[in-house]
Amino acid sequence: MLERLKSFFSALPEKPRGGGLKADDPRVAAAALMFFVIDADGVRDETERARLREVLAASYALSGDELDEIVKAGDEAHNEAVDLFAFTSVLNRSLDETAKIEFIGILWEMVYADGEIHELEDNIVWRTAELIGVSQRDRILMRQRVRDEQDADADERGE
Repeated sequence: MLERLKSFFSALPEKPRGGGLKADDPRVAAAALMFFVIDADGVRDETERARLREVLAASYALSGDELDEIVKAGDEAHNEAVDLFAFTSVLNRSLDETAKIEFIGILWEMVYADGEIHELEDNIVWRTAELIGVSQRDRILMRQRVRDEQDADADERGE
């Protein structure tokens, strides 16, 4: 799983020139879409927020203030957005096909972070996949992979 996340974030370009974090920074766009998923059910569980930070930190070698800035910018961009298109268009320009599929896996990570799957979370992943050109087959395969990883992790913890 961690390799998949690292692969996705390594495909993103570095910080944009001109300073400041904006919604057209692929890292901010990715974080905003993650916030869309974790907020879809109307409850922002702390485990979801922690998982979002963990994914961003581990996958893009972020920590401290830089991680806080991207999380904050992603949350603000998400709160100001009226739809997913602004963010998916950034990822469409920034990612190749493999990285797009990996990103859908990351969104499934957000769905499963609180241990519950809500139909609105599922819908956000479906719409995002459609907007970035990930096939239904790949979206479903990523969901199965993440679910299987979650089950294996739960088995290791003895749950």
